[in-house]
Amino acid sequence: MDGLGVPLATPFDEDGAVDHDALADLAAWVTDEGVDFIVPCGSNSEAELLTAGERAAVVETVVDAVDVPVLAGTGSPGIRETLEATERAADAGADAALVVTPFYFDHDDADLEAYYREVADESPLPVYLYSVPAYTDVKLSPETAGSLADHPNVAGMKDSSGDLTAFQRTRARTADADFELFVGSGGVFAPALDAGADGGILAVSNVVPERASEIAELHAAGKGEAARDVNRRVLDLNHAVTAEYGVPGLKAAMRSRGQPAGTVRSPHRPADDDTEAELAALVEDALP
Repeated sequence: MDGLGVPLATPFDEDGAVDHDALADLAAWVTDEGVDFIVPCGSNSEAELLTAGERAAVVETVVDAVDVPVLAGTGSPGIRETLEATERAADAGADAALVVTPFYFDHDDADLEAYYREVADESPLPVYLYSVPAYTDVKLSPETAGSLADHPNVAGMKDSSGDLTAFQRTRARTADADFELFVGSGGVFAPALDAGADGGILAVSNVVPERASEIAELHAAGKGEAARDVNRRVLDLNHAVTAEYGVPGLKAAMRSRGQPAGTVRSPHRPADDDTEAELAALVEDALP
């Protein structure tokens, strides 16, 4: 699994239920626009607001809708929830599992390494580590990632820290292993590719998948400066749909492109009219 992934938004209807038809349409659209694999039930999928049954159903819908690999988010704060969700994702046809760092309680590096080894030992799917400290207040260190890279069922990592120095240290510590390292921060996609990333799993790919795909294609063609130029075009949009407005902003931006992003699930609240207009303008600026 390499290239560009999208942590696919989960559309909800006006009653708050998962809109599976819209979900399938979104999965088909982003793959048609150049996304290489789909990541349902990630942070931007509002996974923590889904029930266990909904998560499994979302994964199944995405698997049925596309012909590209599916990396399903299955992580929870506890080992039993994580393994159960991973089993369900495997039954639904996922190709691999994205497992977020345990959160809520404090855990040191030794705890995290032991947890991931236990998950990888029991998982029916290849495991990808997931570090997203902005949401979990837990940062997976380069040293821990390097130690885990030797496990035969640990396939890689999504690093959403936005810290390029730490990213490069992780790359250095995993360079000799069969370990795919993805950047999760769209603002540093091109620089991370320069630093040895195998690809990216980017929230902004929900909105401008063709632009994110263009960055990857330009870099692969040896046109690094052109890739960085395109990346700069999406910086403001990326910031708006992640750090500034979050999932409500992400879905508003998607709707500005005519995509069926649906509404958000409580406790999120929809973006207001002024925010929607701002996001629509940022989308227009980011497109060719």
